[in-house]
Amino acid sequence: MRVLLQLFWSFCQIGFTSFGGLSMIPLINSQMVGHGWMTITEVSDIVAIAEMTPGPVGLNCATFAGIRVAGLPGALAANLGVLAPTFTICIVAAVCFERFRNSRALENILFGVRPVCIGLIWAVILDLCRTNYLVGGSVQLVSVLIGALAAWLLIGRKWSVPKVIAAAAVLGILFC
Repeated sequence: MRVLLQLFWSFCQIGFTSFGGLSMIPLINSQMVGHGWMTITEVSDIVAIAEMTPGPVGLNCATFAGIRVAGLPGALAANLGVLAPTFTICIVAAVCFERFRNSRALENILFGVRPVCIGLIWAVILDLCRTNYLVGGSVQLVSVLIGALAAWLLIGRKWSVPKVIAAAAVLGILFC
C-alpha cells in the first residue's frame, strides 16, 4: 500500500510541476531513479515505449512505470496521480479563464515558463544521449548513426514518427 501512495504522490508531483509531454521526462526520470524503482536505462526504455504507443507521453510513462513498480495497482495509482493535477488545473482554469484572458501577468508568467520547458527538454536530450550513445565510456557509433538518420528522416524527409521508430527498431535489430 505504501508504494502505491508513493507512486500516486510522485506522479502527482510530476503532473503539478511539468507542462505535459516531453517536459515530464526529467521529472519522471528523477522520481524513478530517486526512489530506486528504476535505473536511467530502464527509464529511457520506458520513454521509448511511451513514445511508440498511442496517447500522451506522461500518461503512458505513468502506466508503464506503475506496472514496473507495483503491477496493475501501481499503474492505476500512477495514472491517478499524473491526472489529478490536470483535472484540478482544468477546473480552476475553466472557472478563471474569462477573468485572466487579457491579463498581462499571465502573459509574463508564460513568457518565463516557456524557456524553462525548453531547458528541461534539452537536459533530457543530453541525458538520453549520454545513456544511449555512450556505453562503458565509449561512443556507440551505430547508435549515433541511427539517431542521426532518425533526425534526418523526421526533419529532412518529413517522415511520420511511427515510421521513423519502426525504421530505427529494424536498424537496431540488424546492427546492434
